Amino acid sequence: MEKQMFGNAQILSWLQYFSDNTQVDLEKVKILDITRKNKNLIPTVESHDAVLVFTEAGHADIFYRMWGAGLGECDVWYNNGSEPSGPMLHDKVRDMINRGINASAAMLILNPNARSTYKIGMQNANFSRGSIHYVGSEIRAVILNKMHIAADDTVCIVSGESIAVESAIIAGEGTVIAVEYNQNDRRTMEENIEQFGLNNIAIIDHVDDETMKGLPVPSLAFLVASASMEQEIECLLRLNPHMEFVIYTLDFRCAASIPEIFARYGIGETEVIQIAVSRLTGKHTFAAEPAPWLISGKA
Repeated sequence: MEKQMFGNAQILSWLQYFSDNTQVDLEKVKILDITRKNKNLIPTVESHDAVLVFTEAGHADIFYRMWGAGLGECDVWYNNGSEPSGPMLHDKVRDMINRGINASAAMLILNPNARSTYKIGMQNANFSRGSIHYVGSEIRAVILNKMHIAADDTVCIVSGESIAVESAIIAGEGTVIAVEYNQNDRRTMEENIEQFGLNNIAIIDHVDDETMKGLPVPSLAFLVASASMEQEIECLLRLNPHMEFVIYTLDFRCAASIPEIFARYGIGETEVIQIAVSRLTGKHTFAAEPAPWLISGKA
């Protein structure tokens, strides 16, 4: 079991401290312990009005990164020291960008512009510009809908960088294993992880028993069809015989062959759909985007 720096008694003490010194409704507070693995601070603050953050000393750029993510107007309530006592201090994130965390303690972050729900299918302009040609936001929204990701899922994403980012935000209590064969794409993936403040993505360079060793076992996989697809399916099924799959391809012949491949590996409930998106241009004509096939199934 993961060792916790902040136990229940400490959490309750800090809750009492903030209750005594602020006007916030504690019923609406989200508790986030970023001393534990895979906890995403920025997406959590973006989607909650009030977040009680437990952190250890360090994190020299924590407020700078929040400011860079557009959270400069958030209010931070905190004290000096590591105990829930003494005077309460209050600043905007934008005024704290040169500060780090100097003690293991809690801070209450209030976001006046929080979205209470996450809207899937982010615009591509939000992602890091690099080597990756991102799938259209509408198509990504359909892919994520087909994946049915839960908050604590472990998901394996092969060559689907924007899918990995959005999956990590949705699965805030889980883990995303991002497989990047291309080094340039890996660097862009790392830029996205930094940009979105994600701590629950593990990047590996291929799928086999060795690279997956020590990682959480996924229950769901998204694969961009490739020459290594069957090897990836075999490995993932060895890890979890009940794996769910969503395959992406622009090749009709590949799409037509996948149900047979699924059947060979005991993957059933196969569904094949095609997504077509056209955009109205400035010349009042429609420009069609590439229309991918999505093939889903469950072992």
